[in-house]
Amino acid sequence: MTQDTIRQRDQRTGWLLVIPALVILLLVFAYPILRAFWLSLFAQNLGTQLQAEFTGFSNYGRLVGDSRFWQSLGNTTIFTILSIIAELIIGLGFALILNQTFRGRGLVRTIALIPWALPTAVMGLAWAWIFNDQFGVVNDLLLRLGILETGITWLGEPTRAMFALIFADVWKTTPFIAILLLAGLQSIPKDLYEAHAIDGASPVQSFWQITLPLIAPQILIALLFRFAQSFGIFDLVQVMTGGGPAGATETVSIYIYAMVRRYLDFGYGAALVVVTFLILVGAIALTAFLLAKARINVSGER
Repeated sequence: MTQDTIRQRDQRTGWLLVIPALVILLLVFAYPILRAFWLSLFAQNLGTQLQAEFTGFSNYGRLVGDSRFWQSLGNTTIFTILSIIAELIIGLGFALILNQTFRGRGLVRTIALIPWALPTAVMGLAWAWIFNDQFGVVNDLLLRLGILETGITWLGEPTRAMFALIFADVWKTTPFIAILLLAGLQSIPKDLYEAHAIDGASPVQSFWQITLPLIAPQILIALLFRFAQSFGIFDLVQVMTGGGPAGATETVSIYIYAMVRRYLDFGYGAALVVVTFLILVGAIALTAFLLAKARINVSGER
């Protein structure tokens, strides 16, 4: 049996093993998106008309002039960018600490995962009470420390409500990034740091020239995961603010939910889903390209 025959047999075997997974992916991901695109071509609002009417791309034209959609998209972008930046910085710091050798390190690593393991809706309700203007722990601590003279309505003012959401999300999801980065840190040989130190490099130089380039793949994976999750945030916002006050924290997911479940406008809701999906895919692809390019540049300089 020749090498080409063996290679072709292995390729066929590989495809036979991959095809079931591809079929599942098509059923789970591709079909809902295609179905949503088909529904977006119809006008169907159960509040005004029961029979679907084909209208082509009119729903997308309506979306262009929908100021509420653009506001929710802006809110989602602000929430995503600020939360990801904070999570990456704090998560990297936690990963560096957890990578050190100290007594009780295993227990600390386990405790650090608790926020990530807890249900988001439950923690969102807890944070809503923590930021409560009358009974919340935050106001109580600030009043006791003399920082505030009167309690602040955290969830009743646009900027403060967005800050509260970002703070809760960072607390919840930073352990996820920390664990991913910790896995990357543990794969770096200690000999590299020792050799670098012998050459006269400081710990800061080792961090920039060894640590960051070698954990770049983990950073990329963490950022892509968190970008997709943050952009589609729903449960935390729904529980803490419901999109208020005055739509200041309404994300795209909250708007789509309101359009479909409250206003029963399935055609326009489907158009919102399709556009949001395309924006998310494009943003993830652009982020992956920029991060991969930055990684190549860092490795080249090194």
